[in-house]
Amino acid sequence: MTRSAPNSTTYASAGRGGLGSCTLWMLILAGLVLIALTSGPVDIQLIDLYRYIISLFTDNPNPQSSMVETVLLQIRGPRIIAAIVIGAALAASGAAYQGIFRNPLVSPDILGVSAGAALGATIALFFSLNVAAIQAFAFIGGLAAVAVVYFVGTAVRGHDPILALILSGVIIGTLFSACVALFKYLADPYNQLPAITFWLLGSLAMVAPADLKYVLPAVLLGLLPMVLLRWRMNLLSLPDDEARALGVHTARLRLAMVCAATLMTAAGVAASGIIGWIGLLVPHAARMLVGPQFARLLPMSMLLGACYLLGIDTLARSLVEIEIPPGVLTALLGAPFFIWLLVASRRSWA
Repeated sequence: MTRSAPNSTTYASAGRGGLGSCTLWMLILAGLVLIALTSGPVDIQLIDLYRYIISLFTDNPNPQSSMVETVLLQIRGPRIIAAIVIGAALAASGAAYQGIFRNPLVSPDILGVSAGAALGATIALFFSLNVAAIQAFAFIGGLAAVAVVYFVGTAVRGHDPILALILSGVIIGTLFSACVALFKYLADPYNQLPAITFWLLGSLAMVAPADLKYVLPAVLLGLLPMVLLRWRMNLLSLPDDEARALGVHTARLRLAMVCAATLMTAAGVAASGIIGWIGLLVPHAARMLVGPQFARLLPMSMLLGACYLLGIDTLARSLVEIEIPPGVLTALLGAPFFIWLLVASRRSWA
């Protein structure tokens, strides 16, 4: 089930110009932020945005500044920040998981974090708890699921530890998904069931400024080990005995990265619900741009993930009058694009 990770020549032609690619995508992200700020039911033009910024530094406030301020700071601003942070977190987690398990088809939910978060949120919704409790239950559920998976995977003796973790993740994820289905069957079809279904589809519509106080620290805390250990991550593509011969304790490194990636994923899923494909699709695109070296792959994955989710969320609330769940759009747009990526890079993973 596992496959060898790409060697140093993988995407060799794409590994050049990493700094230029990052600069380009930072400009694209800035453009997407402007589009997101000015898109929506309330018509805000670029000139309105400019006048509001100017009014902050002058004594001549614009008559429309209060309305613009409310829309930007209370509605669109937190949603845009959440899209950037969660998209970057899911993409970084996907890149880390694919490196940890040496498998290009691994995504952040391979260890059951999404299923655990879904079960936690479903329980909170089933008992009609408030939004803060729903997010807390989802966060705890995601961490608990991965803890169970890691315990089961490491308790299995005589098997490849990576394969044992992946199989444990599939089993525990299936079990938790079955529990979610059971709660949906028992839920009130008029109140509880629609709320559970809507949460499982994923959305950034309910993100408030207060939510960012919990998401940002968790994501930054998970990102810190990835940044500090980014140079050692490349050694996980080697067999464990070779990596240990080079002085790297693979079990400890893998555990640290799993904990970091899980923390980031759980924080993102708790705030937005389940939004798939980002952690699977984006790292592949990043490899085509900057190559497989994790030190370059991590920032590029985060940039692409932020751009992708922000663009998807802007489309979700702008295409039609009724907002489309971003989780639906990520699958509709991500599936054909991922097929193209597989065709374009078919030799690289052979």
